Amino acid sequence: MELLKDWKWRYATKKFDTEKKISNEDLQNLKEAIQLAPSSYGLQPFKVLIVDDPEVREKLSPVSWNQPQITEASHLFVFAAKTGMDKDYIEKFIELRADKQGKSKEELQAYGDFIFNSIKDKSNEELTHWNSRQVYIALSNLLTACANQRIDACPMEGFDNNAYNKILGLEEHGLHAVAVVAVGYRSSEDSYADLEKVRFPEEVLFETV
Repeated sequence: MELLKDWKWRYATKKFDTEKKISNEDLQNLKEAIQLAPSSYGLQPFKVLIVDDPEVREKLSPVSWNQPQITEASHLFVFAAKTGMDKDYIEKFIELRADKQGKSKEELQAYGDFIFNSIKDKSNEELTHWNSRQVYIALSNLLTACANQRIDACPMEGFDNNAYNKILGLEEHGLHAVAVVAVGYRSSEDSYADLEKVRFPEEVLFETV
């Protein structure tokens, strides 16, 4: 399976080549990979910010433990989960689904009500956790797409979430920064590039029941 070769090729890149940038075509492919990621009910309860402004990335650096990937990578993807879920959002999703699938909103109303009833008693904290889990599915799609195009990537959780929220103005839009992925091309000076990939063996990781 060719995909296994892609996964074996990739690693969490620590030092990027600041002179190499991702092409617009490749960037579009990465965005589509995220867009096509599955999510519970298909709701996609998150937003992805591609931080391109060097000044903004400089502001994010100190609240990311000054990790060089933040400013050196070609592009910086910030995955932000919705901090809740209301009926209005679900109705917009039902309208979109009706339009895309050639159905009437009335035909899908029962499904929309089912979704709303399944979440209406959850607190915003519970919904934020649930929405965050959807983020990681999309993040995985991004990492796989990067590897397939031989674009390097580094998924990161080492940052001050609340500081990101403030710098990027996420809270006012009902969003919370969950994860960051720096993407670009590895530097020839990245000592991590040649390290053996460390994974538990199959007999430890898997069990047939």
